[in-house]
Amino acid sequence: MQVFRTYQSIRVAAPAEQVWRTVRDFHDLSWSTTITSCEAIGGKLGDVVGAQRLLNSAFAETLIEHNDGTYTIRYSIDDGPNPVSAGDVKEYIGHLKLRPITQDNTTFAEWTSSWKSEDDAAVAFCGGIYNALLSELAAHHGG
Repeated sequence: MQVFRTYQSIRVAAPAEQVWRTVRDFHDLSWSTTITSCEAIGGKLGDVVGAQRLLNSAFAETLIEHNDGTYTIRYSIDDGPNPVSAGDVKEYIGHLKLRPITQDNTTFAEWTSSWKSEDDAAVAFCGGIYNALLSELAAHHGG
């Protein structure tokens, strides 16, 4: 198995604190049209490590880090459709990080992912989804 990674980033025309309020709840992707449904699984709140969700009735994910101080969310994809099913990838970690841009009070948003697999089929798939999500996040904040 090889390790594969994606890296996507965008500038959001809003302060990091404001952007964080939009994304900090693991169970709320209402700002996105790429994600058509987000179902909370279990009883944990969306800012508690161990919270689980089902996106678009297909992607099962678990929150593994939530940090209000560093504007960081990390999560695992536990299962999903091909090419990110449990049979296709192992140890999938997604990571959303917001960084304040102090010069103009905007935000640098990075969405990365890494996983182990026998092939690179998930690279374009995941990169495309994260680019779409970042574009929607920027548009949600007027940019």
